[in-house]
Amino acid sequence: MSIFSSQKSTILLADDNQDILDFIADDLAHLFNIVKTSNGLQAFEYVKNNNVDVVVSDIMMPVMNGYELCELLKENSTFSHIPFIMLTAKNSIQSKIEGLEYGADAYIEKPFSPSFLQAQITSLIRNRKNVREHYVNISDAPIAKPKLNKSDQQFLDKIHLFILDNITDQDLCVDSIANKMNMSRPTLYRKIKSLSDLPPNELINIVRLNKAKQLLSEGELKIYEISDLIGYSNPSHLSRNFQKHFGMTPKDYADFLKNGEIKI
Repeated sequence: MSIFSSQKSTILLADDNQDILDFIADDLAHLFNIVKTSNGLQAFEYVKNNNVDVVVSDIMMPVMNGYELCELLKENSTFSHIPFIMLTAKNSIQSKIEGLEYGADAYIEKPFSPSFLQAQITSLIRNRKNVREHYVNISDAPIAKPKLNKSDQQFLDKIHLFILDNITDQDLCVDSIANKMNMSRPTLYRKIKSLSDLPPNELINIVRLNKAKQLLSEGELKIYEISDLIGYSNPSHLSRNFQKHFGMTPKDYADFLKNGEIKI
């Protein structure tokens, strides 16, 4: 098992060939935390209990092959956000199509260039980061990101709409969302953290703040009315959080909008 650094992304490798596992791990260890497994079932059991940023898997493995592992992860809303790279010695177009149909995000033929695999992993992590940054800046509209797979898109939309539908509830929290999504609190926490890079309660707060920004831009409500509508206990609490997130108080933001001097 690798020595983990909180600053590094975690890459899970699945291959029954120990030489291949060691080869990939040695090449990537300076950039990522590496976890090695020898079949799809071991890989799935690890993913169920740990945070994983990218899965790199061979196709032909005992117990559970790469196709089965990919399908299992991608059809489960808890894990479908994890980028999946398929490694295989097969080089036919049909095998590539089959891998993508199972939900793989990338398909790399053996033998492969370690630098190419490294670049592919980095690209997938960067794309996931872009999704997170978008999620941090969402307004009141459901999330629509073309790079998300269907399962992740539906998951994010459902959570976002649930928060908006219950935004007046001051007690809205991760337990509320977990009940709605039929997930345990730890599982939901890992899923939301992976997609948004935010703890669930902070995500709720950001949705509230973006709703406040939208209501302020409409100019029809007082700040204390907006505070009640988005579930803050008092206007002062809203003001502190709004200033921390947007760099100005709700009043300053409303004044700037009225004078036509700023857009956030």
